[in-house]
Amino acid sequence: MSQVPLSQISASQISASQVAPPSNFRTDDDARSTRELIIAESLRCFAEAGYNGTSLNDIAAGVGIRRPSLLHHFASKEALYGEVFERLLADWLERLEVAVADQALGWAKVELVLNAGFRLFEDTPDYVRMMRREALDGGTHLGIDLAAVLRPLFDAASAYFDAQMDAGVFKRHNSRHLLITGYGAILTYFSDAAFIDGLIDDEALTKEHIAEHRDHVLSFFKSALID
Repeated sequence: MSQVPLSQISASQISASQVAPPSNFRTDDDARSTRELIIAESLRCFAEAGYNGTSLNDIAAGVGIRRPSLLHHFASKEALYGEVFERLLADWLERLEVAVADQALGWAKVELVLNAGFRLFEDTPDYVRMMRREALDGGTHLGIDLAAVLRPLFDAASAYFDAQMDAGVFKRHNSRHLLITGYGAILTYFSDAAFIDGLIDDEALTKEHIAEHRDHVLSFFKSALID
């Protein structure tokens, strides 16, 4: 199975289970195990040092293998980076798809989606930093326009808010700015955790502090939307 082109990713087209190694990869248990170790170490390195600050030698050393062994699984740093990022998007879109498919309406739907975002970033904090780096770089390392990939989801969410506002369920706001505010409220807390540690004199990413911030964000948006 070939890798899923990032330009074709949508919530209905991809899930985490669909991201599979190309057919020319070895498929025995040892190969899959090594491949997963490479992906895990790559995620850590890309999150900490960024794309330009990470080399294949760094990743190979972290896994405990030689560079030629890494190249047996991934032909280039670009291919490895693309695989790691596809997994991020696949996981994110799968969780969003579950939340969006739920029959809940009004605030209950918004709460489901916000909670899905919090759970994703709490489970995979390295993904958050990697995603923020890629957003700042404009998707240049992926060879795609990341905003264009995610635009259909953004437009669908905006349309949902507008429809709920038109129906009198939510108070009137600019739906697009509302979404951008929510994006920042969730993503920035995780991506800037080291900075926030110094502001609160504690670790921002403890379960207790994450839950406290989640509850605050939910309360803030509920107050903004519901009379």
